[in-house]
Amino acid sequence: MKDAKFTAVGALGQGLVSTLFTTTRCTRVGAEYFQGPRREGRQVIFVFWHGLMLPLIHYHRGEGIVVLVSEHADGEYITRVLHRNGFETARGSSTRGGSRGLRQLLRAAREGHDLAVTPDGPKGPPRVFKKGALVAAQITGLPMIPLSVGASAAWHFDSWDRFMVPRPLSRIKIVYGEPVSVPRDAGDEELDALAVVMADRLRALDEAAGAPEIDGVWTRDAGG
Repeated sequence: MKDAKFTAVGALGQGLVSTLFTTTRCTRVGAEYFQGPRREGRQVIFVFWHGLMLPLIHYHRGEGIVVLVSEHADGEYITRVLHRNGFETARGSSTRGGSRGLRQLLRAAREGHDLAVTPDGPKGPPRVFKKGALVAAQITGLPMIPLSVGASAAWHFDSWDRFMVPRPLSRIKIVYGEPVSVPRDAGDEELDALAVVMADRLRALDEAAGAPEIDGVWTRDAGG
């Protein structure tokens, strides 16, 4: 019964995402930062805040990207929508099943997949860069591509991440940043410092993309 519910949500989510984004227009800035490595046969790790995921599901659909998703029940709904949009998933997190999730990411990287990690997931705090994404980059040897997404008008869920749903006919802007690599021999102090650097980079990309502002709680909703 529960599996049927997950399947139904996945099908409904795919339909809603497809219908919504046929009405939107998207501008990408800095796409060369991930397209260049792809042309050379190299993979990357996309890093972005959890609440900005929905537009990326559409605009990166069908690329075989492997996304780290929580093993919590909520993660199963996201997993079904991702699978129906041409993504694969690694199940785990920094708080539950993390080691298994990282092992799955490493295997996916070896198989030639790009990866995606939300550094403030799966349950927040919002816009806090936790070290799981850095560990994933360290063990896989892949560069991180930070990115952010904005919409000219959007709704937001009443959730910890204030999950963004662009409104029909809105304009989407995705801004990608320069690649960042994590040294294989980086220790805890170096990872802590790099987490601060990455958080700052994501916040700069948020501003460039027009992403909703957040500081512990949501402070501005695009489009009202």
